Amino acid sequence: MPTTNSSFAVKPYKNASGTPSWRVSGWLFGARVRKNFATREEAGAERIALEVRAAQANGGFRAAATTLTDPQLRDAEDAFRRIGGRPRSLAFYLEYALLNHREHEREQTIGLAVTSYLATKTKERERGLVSECQLVAIRKELAVLERYFPKDTVSSLCVPGLVGYCERGNASLKTYNNRRGILSTFFKFAAQQDWVSRNPVERVPYHRIAHKRGSARTITSATAQTLMAFVEDFEGGRLVPFFALSLFAGIRPCVRTGEISKLRPEHIRLDTGVIHVEPEVAKTGMKRNVTIQPNLKAWLLAYPVDKVRIVPRNMQHLRATIAKRFDLSHDVMRHTFISMFVAKFRSMGEAALQAGNSESIIRKHYLDLKSPEEAEKFFGIVPRAVAAAEKKNDVVSLASFAAGMQPISACGG
Repeated sequence: MPTTNSSFAVKPYKNASGTPSWRVSGWLFGARVRKNFATREEAGAERIALEVRAAQANGGFRAAATTLTDPQLRDAEDAFRRIGGRPRSLAFYLEYALLNHREHEREQTIGLAVTSYLATKTKERERGLVSECQLVAIRKELAVLERYFPKDTVSSLCVPGLVGYCERGNASLKTYNNRRGILSTFFKFAAQQDWVSRNPVERVPYHRIAHKRGSARTITSATAQTLMAFVEDFEGGRLVPFFALSLFAGIRPCVRTGEISKLRPEHIRLDTGVIHVEPEVAKTGMKRNVTIQPNLKAWLLAYPVDKVRIVPRNMQHLRATIAKRFDLSHDVMRHTFISMFVAKFRSMGEAALQAGNSESIIRKHYLDLKSPEEAEKFFGIVPRAVAAAEKKNDVVSLASFAAGMQPISACGG
């Protein structure tokens, strides 16, 4: 049988009816070809077409109807040659390029992207949509991101690089997840701006953590007594309102973004015996009322917050110094208040309302940490002048004494 490169012949041919014609004959793709035409010109044109098809078959070419231009056809052929024996189709690699490639005019450096994102978050903070604490954490983390990827664009960051970033410094799983969370919201913003086609953090692993928090760390009533005696003697007692409110009312004590930093004198109502922790002050964004215990009232009468600032100047440095002296962790004063409150009043529900926690949290971390006897001592810690007066006349109760007490001094700070 002739091969596909056999030539095609054009010869005269007489039909069965006796009519003369021209026949094209040969072999194409292993099949015999015989076609009759009325004129030699038509037969010649068919022979040429068949020869072209045979040549295309021998050279790996074939004829096909297409809307592509010649340059587009060459690009397509080049693309197929380049993917070679790869396991995926050309459409798969094209889809990946479309998703991940950004044209130059849509590229954005990390520095400029961070600046734009922080401006948006600052506006959200002004509207009360995010807390100051959240904004500070975001700002710090993204400053590290800029230093970690100093010359990269947002779209150039990939999953392995982001995993390495989250794991830097042998980070704990919780720290890793916190970093990942901030990155995720940042890249969502970047996707909205069309700086990236999709959020790459979606493919960064998230670690599930089994929470095993035990009992909250607290201090003893004796340590609390020593602490308050120290701050009462320090610079005329200008730190007393801060420590009294943190220790005897459980106000969250972070001096930069905590509740204590936003609490105002008008929130503290000695006339009604209540501290109003408004939504803009509360960490949870929900209002709560804290009952002013008699000993706290004595402290606030002796060192009134309309004369002594709740958070004095340089408080962050001063608190750090005192915390080191008395081994105070971040929230230990608040934890002590809650555990002492539960011990004295034996009501987890009321403790939850006072502290702004759930009853389950109170039960899990604060129940039975203190005895009723120690709680009585704790809520009996008063200013030195009150203690001296009580010692002289022990029939005068703390509550009645506090009701008629006058301020000790008007401290600065």
